[in-house]
Amino acid sequence: MAIVTYRDALNQALREEMHKDDRVFLMGEEVAVYNGAYKVSKGLLEEFGEMRVVDTPITELGFAGVGVGAAMVGLRPIIEFMTWNFALLAIDQIVNAAAKMLYMSGGQYNMPIVFRGPNGAALQLSAQHSQAWESWFAHIPGLKVVAPGTPYDAKGLLKSAIRDDNPVIFLEGEMLYNTKGEVPEEEYVVPIGKADLKREGGHCSIITSGKMVLTAMQAADLLAKEGIKVDVVDLRTIRPMDVEAITTSVKKTNRAVVLEEGWEICGIGAQVVDYIQRDCFDYLDAPVIRVHQADVPMPYAKALEKAAKPDVPKTIAAVKKVMYIEA
Repeated sequence: MAIVTYRDALNQALREEMHKDDRVFLMGEEVAVYNGAYKVSKGLLEEFGEMRVVDTPITELGFAGVGVGAAMVGLRPIIEFMTWNFALLAIDQIVNAAAKMLYMSGGQYNMPIVFRGPNGAALQLSAQHSQAWESWFAHIPGLKVVAPGTPYDAKGLLKSAIRDDNPVIFLEGEMLYNTKGEVPEEEYVVPIGKADLKREGGHCSIITSGKMVLTAMQAADLLAKEGIKVDVVDLRTIRPMDVEAITTSVKKTNRAVVLEEGWEICGIGAQVVDYIQRDCFDYLDAPVIRVHQADVPMPYAKALEKAAKPDVPKTIAAVKKVMYIEA
């Protein structure tokens, strides 16, 4: 396998799918001439031309709506938001149009559209540019929500999302673009709705997704040095969620920590805990603990931002707590 950055893995997926199907096109702010705000679309304008790599004005509601209309007539648009924070301006098109069209048309209109872009906090981008949106969109029937945490999964899941006949919310970790990992040189896809066991252990399950997969793996490395071996369950897809993968791991380890980037109230972790208490209650040897962002708007000050984010030390402390080990 080649060692590829998360950014280049996404670029490969876009290029391969655009070659495979001439109905696929990319549209968004600065995706063409500037090669994308995070350079994910580098080289695509030169290769596919301005009809298939389309720069837009700063009008999220507008170009999201154009994408919905294009999907209704048989094209396969990929709508890039410079950050998911800006997608709030397009939420009417995503929630009221894309998510509802198949249902409200009585099955007459498929909606093969991907909405993608960076999600969550980076470094000192402050409160309006640092939010994790998975729980917002996972709440909506009709949407699929994907959050890859590795280059391998980023490429394979984006290819699956582009081929899907339903609207897919594709959440890329803003701090993951430069991370590297193995990516096959041959054709492959990662199925939507299937979790992945990134690490196997018997003492505790860490259930996570997206950018927090890297945090979980770093925590697992340090815990292993103390003789504590954990399962790391990467959900990969938030909706539909692979409940079987969650329950299989928890029934084996009898303990669970749910690690998420977003806020606590109504977060994805709350749903994961609900599945665990429904299906694994008799297997639990300790209460489930959630690790999440502090219940505040993301601070700009560096020290406060660090304090607000979920991280490796907080994850390790949670694992030790469910194992009744003094941290």
